[in-house]
Amino acid sequence: MNRKLALFAASLFSLAAASAAVASPQQDKMKACNAEAKGKTGDERKAFMQECLSAKKAEATSAKTAQQDKMKNCNAEAKTKALSGDERKKFMSSCLSN
Repeated sequence: MNRKLALFAASLFSLAAASAAVASPQQDKMKACNAEAKGKTGDERKAFMQECLSAKKAEATSAKTAQQDKMKNCNAEAKTKALSGDERKKFMSSCLSN
């Protein structure tokens, strides 16, 4: 019984360590902005961080929108060509990678 408990505890510990090692996109964003803010203090730093964090969010949103537009255009083109099945799959892969 103690052996099972020890294995369970070890599993929980390794799971917790693995999840702590993975940084979220928000944490990555904060880390990058903090690095850029070195040397700034007080209100200047606060204003910089606010702008940096919102700018990074806008860039991510812009990239997402661009990818969505590309998907929409590729879908429309595949539809006009009346592609289906494997042909459509190949076309979409090619279209989205360009």
